[in-house]
Amino acid sequence: MTILLTGSSRGIGAAIHGALTAAGAAVIGHGTASGIPADFADPAAPTALWNAALERAGGAIDVLINNAGVFEASPLAGPFEAGDDWTAQWERTMRINLTASAELCRLAVLHWQARGRQGWKGGGRIVNIASRAAYRGDSPAHWHYAASKAGMVAMTKTIARGYAREGILAFAVCPGFTMTGMAEDYLSSRGGDALLADIPLGRVAAPEEVAAAAKFLALEAPASMTGSVIDVNGASYVR
Repeated sequence: MTILLTGSSRGIGAAIHGALTAAGAAVIGHGTASGIPADFADPAAPTALWNAALERAGGAIDVLINNAGVFEASPLAGPFEAGDDWTAQWERTMRINLTASAELCRLAVLHWQARGRQGWKGGGRIVNIASRAAYRGDSPAHWHYAASKAGMVAMTKTIARGYAREGILAFAVCPGFTMTGMAEDYLSSRGGDALLADIPLGRVAAPEEVAAAAKFLALEAPASMTGSVIDVNGASYVR
């Protein structure tokens, strides 16, 4: 089992990498010292990453996990001149969080279809790490982040519906706040106690909890689960 995992250098991505490796999967990371470098702000990066990973894998990738993303504030208010900055930040977030993931999903689906024409019966799996923000929204400074993650969920469901008959499965995980460095900074800046009071569990998730869900979907989930979204948010948002 060969897995391409983006954003594997820290936080949730590093935890997913560890969980998959412990389960015996061969993981090709992105952004780590031993992984493949790629800056998803560059439109050429997703294809370059896929091609490099495919070469390293010997021509076959079985699972794609899209975890790479940014969470950068872009306040609505400001002088008129800042409007261009707001739009640029929107487009940067969409490019990194959604468009790069979409391009990798497309390359993965085409890869598995080509393998299927050659007689491969194994299909393939996509696991997209989205966010609670896809359903609940986010702060006024994070329109772009919430929109990018909602797009990721919709894309996941579309892929699941479109290619299930070919054995190509797609799942998503929607974490709430997770105790990574990024989440710690945000919790501190927004008043941690107030935010924690909104989580019935009383704490934010550990990266290892999100990793457990991602590992299950990548390696173990039954095919009939394709199109499903797993929430990991301490009941701070329920659907």
